[in-house]
Amino acid sequence: MPQYAYNKKGAFNYHIHETFEAGIQLTGAEVKSVKAKQLELVGSYVSLRDNGLWLVGCHITKYRHAARESNEDPDRTRKLLVKKSELKTLIGKMTSEGLTLIPLSLYSKGSFVKVEVALARGKKKADKRESIRKKEADRRMRSKMFRRR
Repeated sequence: MPQYAYNKKGAFNYHIHETFEAGIQLTGAEVKSVKAKQLELVGSYVSLRDNGLWLVGCHITKYRHAARESNEDPDRTRKLLVKKSELKTLIGKMTSEGLTLIPLSLYSKGSFVKVEVALARGKKKADKRESIRKKEADRRMRSKMFRRR
């Protein structure tokens, strides 16, 4: 299950409450580009419209070996594929609890490309500072453990 991209900023800027797996609707050239890890998830988000989920702001670079007349927009919105029951659950939690949906990672499962989507709440500045302090403390601890060996 190789991971093609991870949204570090999404995990830093949000408190993650729950994660879901969703398929993504891609063209053949986009799949090849994703498997070549030519994509960027930072700054992307999941939008709810037309009774479905859409991935907005994900940049997938054009596959360089694709046909020249392929004029797809690398930043176009892409449909996320989830079951109706999961969609109803997500909509309910988004409206009642005030949560937002963000993509965390793109990976493959078998021959399919999947997106890990998280229900999240934005962090305040103090929460971000606390995350940085915790990360620094873990880093110092690891370096001390490494020096002892």
